[in-house]
Parts: sequence; C-alpha cells; structure tokens
Amino acid sequence: MNTNSKKTIKAQFHLQRLLPAVLSLMLAGMADSALADTSGTQGGISVHYGVGKQYKRYTLNYEAASVWTTKFSGNWGRLDLTPEIGVSYWTADGSRSPSQAWQFSAIPMFRWWTTERFYIEAGIGVTALTRTRFADKNIGSAFQFGDHIGAGFLLTRHDRIGLRLSHFSNAGIKRPNPGLDTLQLTYTYQF
Repeated sequence: MNTNSKKTIKAQFHLQRLLPAVLSLMLAGMADSALADTSGTQGGISVHYGVGKQYKRYTLNYEAASVWTTKFSGNWGRLDLTPEIGVSYWTADGSRSPSQAWQFSAIPMFRWWTTERFYIEAGIGVTALTRTRFADKNIGSAFQFGDHIGAGFLLTRHDRIGLRLSHFSNAGIKRPNPGLDTLQLTYTYQF
C-alpha cells in the first residue's frame, strides 16, 4: 500500500470517528430550543476543514446576517437565506500536480432551522479557482458552481458546528468536467 493510500484511509478513518460525535450533538439539540434568535441568523465568520478523495480544502467564510427569513406555523421552524463569501485553499495529497489552488466563492445558503438549535442547509453559487488543473485532474475551467448540503447545531448563542458535503463543477460549460467533492467539518462564530 503506498503512502497516498494510507493518508486517504487515515483521513477517512478520522471522519468516520468524528461523524457519530457530530451527529449525536445535533440530535441532542433537537430536544432543546432555548438559545437561537428567531428573527434570523446572525452574521459570522466560519472555518471549514474538508477532505476529498485525493485532496483537502481549508476555507474561511464571511456570513452576512439573514437577508430573508420566514417563520413557519406550528413546529416547523424557520427558513433563512444567508449569503456566504469566502476563500479556500486546496492541497493535493502526495505527488499529485498541481498540488495547490485557491478558490473564491459567493454562495447563497438556505438554512432551515427545524428547532432553535438544529438546522439543515443547502445552497448553490459561483466559485473561481486560480487554476484549471489540480491534483492530476483537468477540471475544465476556473469557473465552477458550488453545490452544498449539510446539517448543523447551535452550541451556544455564538458557536455553531456543522457537517457539509460540497460538489464543485462547471456544469458541462467546458470539458472535461470531473468535479471536486469534499466532506467538511464547519465551525461558525456568530456575532
């Protein structure tokens, strides 16, 4: 087994151990609904650590306060629309070349707060990478769409954690279009 395979297996093992802990925290929050502001999501700064098949992604995002919020009747929670702008640094595992890239993104995220502490999120937006080749892949174009789904939990009024699956591709605008996928652990400090 080569070094790259060992690193990939090690990263997958760490995520497999981390995922149950994150999900347990999220589920525990579904029973408690005393901390969130029902007027909408506050602005904040988030950091993300993501792993893909042969690469890692480190992200710093600025989240604006909700630009749109609706509260559902009954116990259906609320839906927020929150803009995110960010910068990411990608690194490839092993000797894959090019081994690094920067990415800039603008993503409108819909967050459905099913309780005051637990949310499910989805968003699609635009991104630009600093190169069209990364980790031994020709990704077709620097322009990429970013598709995101995730879930998270409000730990305190200011601290939020989540798990997000992201897919980046150019939607067939230019060939090839292999896409890049990451599973990310997120932490957000809300103002």
